[in-house]
Amino acid sequence: MRVRQNDTVEVISGRDAGKRGKVQQVLVPNDRVLVEGLNLVKRHQKPTANMRQAGIIQKEAPIPLAKVMLVCPRCNKAARVGHRFLEDGRKVRACRRCNEMIDL
Repeated sequence: MRVRQNDTVEVISGRDAGKRGKVQQVLVPNDRVLVEGLNLVKRHQKPTANMRQAGIIQKEAPIPLAKVMLVCPRCNKAARVGHRFLEDGRKVRACRRCNEMIDL
C-alpha cells in the first residue's frame, strides 16, 4: 500500500479538495481510507446501551484511495509514491518529487 496509518494525506478531488489530514484507518479490501476531520457526514443516531448520545452526529466517512495523495514529510508537498529496495533487502516507500525515502 502506498498509504499507511498515521500518514498525512491531501485530498486531490471532491468536496474536501486541498485539505490535509491524518489517516486513521486503511480499509484494504475496499481501497478506501478514513481521514481524520475530512469527508464528514451526518448520521441520525438512536440511543443504545453503549452509545448514549442520540440525535444527529457528524463522523468521518471513508474516502477512495485514488482521491488522496501522500504528503512527503521532507518536501511537505503531495507527491506520488515509488518503492525502492535497500541494501539489506527491505522495501521502502520513496517520494517521486524529491527522491527521499519516506520509511526509514
